[in-house]
Amino acid sequence: MHADRLKGGPLARQAAMLCQDPAFRLYLDRRRRYKHGMTESQLPDGTHNEQDARDWLCAACGIQSRAELDHGPRAAKVFKEIRARFHRWRQQA
Repeated sequence: MHADRLKGGPLARQAAMLCQDPAFRLYLDRRRRYKHGMTESQLPDGTHNEQDARDWLCAACGIQSRAELDHGPRAAKVFKEIRARFHRWRQQA
């Protein structure tokens, strides 16, 4: 079944809400700065928008569409790990 024919379920909805969350986009900003040894002036907070978050999430999970999260066990596992890391980061912030 092709990604364009898949219907999203609970994980796809959770992923969409995550990408809309300004705190998740801030997490991506800070994660990228840390990973690439960048300063805040090189990559300011607020750089990632909703589309950037969606693109990053899809790439990280190895999918083309968030709907695939509800149909691919590996992608679902990766998404849940990302979500858990974000929640841990948020609790520490």
